Amino acid sequence: MQITFFQKADLVSMKDNKFWLIISGISGFLAVALGAFGAHGLKNALPPEMMDAYKTGVLYHLIHSAVLLVISLKNDSRFYTSAFFFLTGIILFSFSLYLYAISGITAFAIITPFGGISLLIGWLFIIVGAVRPVNKNVL
Repeated sequence: MQITFFQKADLVSMKDNKFWLIISGISGFLAVALGAFGAHGLKNALPPEMMDAYKTGVLYHLIHSAVLLVISLKNDSRFYTSAFFFLTGIILFSFSLYLYAISGITAFAIITPFGGISLLIGWLFIIVGAVRPVNKNVL
């Protein structure tokens, strides 16, 4: 039996816990690495208010990476929409704070609230997933 390119691409989809395990691993790794970079590499290079912004990005990045891991380990498709919004929120919220803190370019700070909204939507979809009945026909 030969697997085509499209079948291979479908083997890891956003509705698969393997995909979310990989994403949560990458995200958690980046959160720890960027936190260490901030603590050791940026400690004396940034003014205190920029360091606070950077630390906030790391905190939210790490917390939501852990939530992504829990969602992937739960392996319940009712929560994959939350995972999508958490991932989007990490990228928009945390990474915009990293870029703003390092560069001082305020345009990056304008993106941050959109990431915060995405994180909030992710939490709302946790509630929606919790009250949605379990589909017994899904693996």
